[in-house]
Amino acid sequence: MLIIDRLELSFQPGLNVLTGETGAGKSILLDSLGFVLGWRGRAELVRAGAEQGEVTAAFDLPLGHAGRAVLSEAGIEVEDGEVILRRINTRDGRKTAWINDRRVSGEVLRNLSDTLVELHGQHDDRGLLNPRGHRQMLDDFAQLAPAIEKTRGAWRALSAAQKALTAAEARVAEARAEEEYLRHAVSELDALMPEAGEEAALDTQRRMMQAAEKIRADIVRARDILGLQGAEGAVSDATRWLGGVSDKAEGGLDSALAALERAALALDEAQQGVEGCLDQLSFNPSELDDVEERLFAIRGLARKHNVLPDELGPFADELRGRLALLDGSAKDLKALQGDLMTAQAAYDAGATRLTAARTKAAKALDKAMAAELAPLKMERAVFVTEVVDAEAGPEGRDAVAFTVATNPGAPAGPINKIASGGELSRFLLALKVCLTSTDAGLTMIFDEIDRGVGGATADAVGRRLAELAAGGQVLVVTHSPQVAALGGHHWRVEKRQTKTETLSTVTPLDAEARVDEIARMLSGDTITQAARAAARSLMPS
Repeated sequence: MLIIDRLELSFQPGLNVLTGETGAGKSILLDSLGFVLGWRGRAELVRAGAEQGEVTAAFDLPLGHAGRAVLSEAGIEVEDGEVILRRINTRDGRKTAWINDRRVSGEVLRNLSDTLVELHGQHDDRGLLNPRGHRQMLDDFAQLAPAIEKTRGAWRALSAAQKALTAAEARVAEARAEEEYLRHAVSELDALMPEAGEEAALDTQRRMMQAAEKIRADIVRARDILGLQGAEGAVSDATRWLGGVSDKAEGGLDSALAALERAALALDEAQQGVEGCLDQLSFNPSELDDVEERLFAIRGLARKHNVLPDELGPFADELRGRLALLDGSAKDLKALQGDLMTAQAAYDAGATRLTAARTKAAKALDKAMAAELAPLKMERAVFVTEVVDAEAGPEGRDAVAFTVATNPGAPAGPINKIASGGELSRFLLALKVCLTSTDAGLTMIFDEIDRGVGGATADAVGRRLAELAAGGQVLVVTHSPQVAALGGHHWRVEKRQTKTETLSTVTPLDAEARVDEIARMLSGDTITQAARAAARSLMPS
């Protein structure tokens, strides 16, 4: 990885210290660790001449560690608590990650790394200097996740109730805008009451009535010819005459008489059909006017509303429904307004509880910060967590900001604008300690957190780091001999150059080597016996 050929480090529980001259490669080490953890950082880490760079990191996860839940959700098993992260960066920029030899996405890797390692430096990129993240940090400090989730649910219910009421009000407003039209249209349709198929039936009836006068005379003549004065009478006479002589014809007229009988029946059927048609054609002239008036009324309404005549009935039902909505709108709106009030009350109660919890937690955090600042030689500084009203949202109605005053009576202001470099380092160290006090199993990395401080203050920073590391694992990149002297484990980062390449190496230091390294940090390249003595005086006995 860049100036690292091959390197294996086994960090230990407690305070692990990395020292070395500026440019020796300490930042590359952190970049490499950040790479395997999936953090954003240096885009290209492959060393010149190499095809790829690979970083592997192993962690022990005790039972109950938050990382186990992330792995379980990703379907990755953890045996004996060991988790191995491996990530490769090829020369062409492709990156591939594995967890316990299971290929994973960058999102899964980052979700897991958030439970494993916390990086912190003077230019912290994880939110301490960004006021937009202060509320989240206070919420984590107060362990408000369940209460926040409940408030989110109340916010969703409130939003849904507001949306339903707004939509109903819009529908009612639209209906009221056309109320006059709706009532007039429904009145017309109710007065006419058209039925499906009625227009076609009226059209047929009208055409028959219009044609009746033209065809009635011929039908009457046909009826008369078929009647007693015509064919019926003739067939009757023929049947009577032939029947009177049939017994003398020796059966020769039987077939003729049978045919005449059939003809009489057919004539009777024809007469009935003609009579029925005449009955249909018999109407009062005003009836034609009535049929035409209704037919034209149906067709006129269909054109007016741009629907087919047979669709007037369903269209009338639709209009009646819109009127019913309008007529019942007051009741419906009142019910929706009641739902909104209930949802608002539930949200208000949740948001109020959050505000109270945050206010209480802010005081507890301020108290904890005061306790942390005193050992860091900042007992006169004041840290205040401000909780103020903000626009309502899914997580309540509060804005949170961390403010400081470096001296009593001095005006307070944002932490990143008031504190000097050395003060800022100590504020951030104290804040980090307070905010991570509940993060069991979390490895904390401090990158030059002691920048800008020295002497007794640097010693105080080192002692606080050592105390913090007593219950877990802390890695510190430092230029401070006071901090380095308090480390439980010490590595020196060196850069070596040849004619063809520059490589960074990391060497674990034994007790004597530690004395020389701390002496170098005190006096520079020339290590004197006095510097060694000073180094030994800094180191715990």
